[in-house]
Amino acid sequence: MRARIKKNDTVVVIAGKERNKQGKVLRVIPSSGRAIVENLNMVKRHTRATGPQAASGIVEKEAPIHMSNLMCLCEKCNAPTRLGKKTLDDGRGVRVCRRCGDQLDG
Repeated sequence: MRARIKKNDTVVVIAGKERNKQGKVLRVIPSSGRAIVENLNMVKRHTRATGPQAASGIVEKEAPIHMSNLMCLCEKCNAPTRLGKKTLDDGRGVRVCRRCGDQLDG
């Protein structure tokens, strides 16, 4: 699966318990086709103390969400959109919004 969603993209969840919520992608895991989104899909992990500096307790952290449940958010049209590819005159390939045609990459 080719990852069209990249780190620091703003995405909207389109399926699951976090549906219609949006956040920034913190990390992409291409091997499993998942991404970690800031403050979404939070899970509790029980941790054991690892010495005097790290105490034990319950830690809340983000769990990965499958990329098929995420859509990129276009800043220009402010809506979830599919992504397309476009080659510029200088040969660079950029991602573009399928709704308005605006570039998502620099």
